[in-house]
Amino acid sequence: MPRTSHYKLALAVALLSTAIALGGALAHLFELPNKIKLSRDDYFVVQAIYRGWSELALVLAIQFISIVAVIVLAKHDRDVRVLGVAALICLIAAQVLFWTFTYPANVTTDNWTTIPTHWQSLRMNWEYSHAAGAVCQLAGMSALIMAALIRSDSPEP
Repeated sequence: MPRTSHYKLALAVALLSTAIALGGALAHLFELPNKIKLSRDDYFVVQAIYRGWSELALVLAIQFISIVAVIVLAKHDRDVRVLGVAALICLIAAQVLFWTFTYPANVTTDNWTTIPTHWQSLRMNWEYSHAAGAVCQLAGMSALIMAALIRSDSPEP
């Protein structure tokens, strides 16, 4: 496969994996106004819908690898490389938010099956870190779309 094909494939995989990751992230963002108002018991029932979402970690790994591949393969296309770096920074920022705020809430609540006394502050951390992560993923997707548009206008590397 010629280098140009690798470049196009990496960009396509980066766009697709980011779109898949963005879908889940936006679901969290859009449900926040309704979930944040739920009573304790209702909130813990609703949180059960996320069982198994950890499987999406594979998508995030593919997203990371494909974005890095875009950056490496865009060595002759500075604009695409810069946008790839921006997308990678957005992904990393979303992960920092997750591991700093979301994951500790999951651990403390045993994936929302145990109700600690400070569950409300954990809910706030969980909900708002997911919302911020969604904004990061959206910014990353935007950067990749711009890279694809710029790339399609640029001569073959």
